Amino acid sequence: MKAAWYSQNGEAQDVMQVGDLPTPSPQAGEVLVRMACSGVNPSDVKSRRARPLTDPLVVPHSDGAGVIEAVGAGVSASRVGQRVWVWNGQWQRAMGTCAQYIALPEAQAVALPEGTDFAAGACMGIPGLTAVQSVILAERLAGDLRGQTVLVTGASSAVGHYITQMVTQAGGRVIGTVGSEAKAVHARAAGLQEAIFYKTESVPERVKALTQGHGADVIVDMDFSTTARWAAEGALASHGQVVCYGSNALEVSLPFRSWLFRSMGVKFFLVYELTPVERQRAVNRLSQMLERNQLQHSIGARFTLDQIAQAHQTVEAGQTVGNVVVDL
Repeated sequence: MKAAWYSQNGEAQDVMQVGDLPTPSPQAGEVLVRMACSGVNPSDVKSRRARPLTDPLVVPHSDGAGVIEAVGAGVSASRVGQRVWVWNGQWQRAMGTCAQYIALPEAQAVALPEGTDFAAGACMGIPGLTAVQSVILAERLAGDLRGQTVLVTGASSAVGHYITQMVTQAGGRVIGTVGSEAKAVHARAAGLQEAIFYKTESVPERVKALTQGHGADVIVDMDFSTTARWAAEGALASHGQVVCYGSNALEVSLPFRSWLFRSMGVKFFLVYELTPVERQRAVNRLSQMLERNQLQHSIGARFTLDQIAQAHQTVEAGQTVGNVVVDL
């Protein structure tokens, strides 16, 4: 099979290779998926650059979509021919989705409705599931989001774009940080009501102005290293809740007194490490949205397998509005 891989960490143009690898065979409990598209996420390029290799080579990417071509023992033959999207394809294993085939446990291949194309399916594993889990946790911590103000950091990002839609559909008022007017336009089309340009505006002051001094009821956050301070400075209401799935710094200073005296809370989660119950709940909810055609999908750039280095460079540049996918 054709595949892309790297055998050492480094810059994409230096370490990414494209060629032939053996086609895997599905083992007991597994399915073999003929990949149509592979999604490229920031975590994929960070892994290529810095995560130590434990195998001779790594086929990158956790997300993808395609068609089940064969099944292993214990898997119903009725799944052959099923359109699916894949999650955790390259999480704690070497063989990811950036290849013509991937074999993995059948639970990690989720039915993809006919009305959702493969490129969109390749965005469900990390962006889609992170977004839906964020909203599930926000509802658990803050109750019904109807009428509540939710600050989405990175509202135009791959994850933020889905969060904005989901919160809006739940009746929440979405305000969000963006880095440019083009990104604001993208986020507004998904339901964003007020854009905050974090590069040129004080986010806490702007949030307070938009909420009559109250602060956001919930912050759904992609960078706790910044949001910890914003919340303490009034971006988050007293008794408000932060749902956080990322940080640009691994060590974060928390203004504890402000957080304590205003009874603010934070819930962290990693989409790769959801419990089985959490995973199933999130998959079910996301599947319902796809079946009902409730989500807008945004593909910002598409590349061929031979352009894998360029695909990684595009994600690293962070300027593309929408998801980046590789067609297989």
